[in-house]
Amino acid sequence: MVVLNRIYTRTGDSGTTALASGERRSKADLRVETYGTVDETNACLGLVRLHTRGELDAMLGRMQNDLFDLGADLATPETGEPLSYEPLRIVAAQVERVEQEIDALNAGLSPLRSFVLPGGSPAAAALHLARTVCRRAERLAVALAATPGETVSPVAIQYLNRLSDFLFVAARVANDGGAADVLWVPGKTRT
Repeated sequence: MVVLNRIYTRTGDSGTTALASGERRSKADLRVETYGTVDETNACLGLVRLHTRGELDAMLGRMQNDLFDLGADLATPETGEPLSYEPLRIVAAQVERVEQEIDALNAGLSPLRSFVLPGGSPAAAALHLARTVCRRAERLAVALAATPGETVSPVAIQYLNRLSDFLFVAARVANDGGAADVLWVPGKTRT
């Protein structure tokens, strides 16, 4: 259980922060940037949920919880050293649940014939913003995984990839089942 009885500690005043293991890293460290962007994605979902109800809102609530799990996963790098606790890791079942939710939402949508511009309803616009932030988190996780000496679970990267797909499909659902999607018209504004 997390207990936060004091919000400021002054330990980060020097530009460092602690990973879950206690190891200090620069706040500009790629790992910190990665889980910070996962947190940013979660904040975007909080804004999205101001515009959603019902099952879509419930799905997004589950994903917000997953994103905290993912942040904990990324904040606890695998070092091969034993820890005094069992680290929280994203698991395949979480990825599979997101896939099932994508399939359920996508079943009622007509196929796309063009790319979709971010926009439409307030919920759809917010979902597209969350999708782009999630894609950035995914790119950072991939870069972190490619960094010598760093490890990132492939399942964590899969989760971010599926979540961004989910957010795209959810934006279409929020746009009146795709009927209110704003479609890209190639070359429309060229003179």
